[in-house]
Amino acid sequence: MGRIVAGVDGSEQSRRALQWAVDEAAVHGSSVEAVYVFEHTPSWQMYAYGEGVPVAGEEWTRENREQTTRIAEALADEMIAALHNPSRVPVEGVVVEDRRPARALVERSRTADMLVIGSRGRGGFAGLVLGSVGQQCAQHAECPLVILRHNPDEQD
Repeated sequence: MGRIVAGVDGSEQSRRALQWAVDEAAVHGSSVEAVYVFEHTPSWQMYAYGEGVPVAGEEWTRENREQTTRIAEALADEMIAALHNPSRVPVEGVVVEDRRPARALVERSRTADMLVIGSRGRGGFAGLVLGSVGQQCAQHAECPLVILRHNPDEQD
């Protein structure tokens, strides 16, 4: 096994998924790619103004994208730094801009040996057993998929 992709979003579920991926990679001599997917234009703006309609000047959009990218990179780096990784598994943080996280993860699954995600992330429907990203990955991933189940007694 060569490369394991772990979807991360800063939630406790994604932290557990990333740790599981690192532990599994240690067994197989693999590397891990911690993939954080973000959108620089919040979805509420698209709903409020319609897709493709500029919500601010070009300069604001560029600054917003750069700031959001830096925040996403810092979060991925923090999650990697917090790992228990005694085997020194190579872990690379990858930040992807995409409005649909599932699409970005499925795309990365095409060249991965395994995709690992939490059963749900930061979505607003805490009672769901499987979130929308997990559902889409389960249907479309092009490599083996591991979905770590959410423990409802934990707080995210």
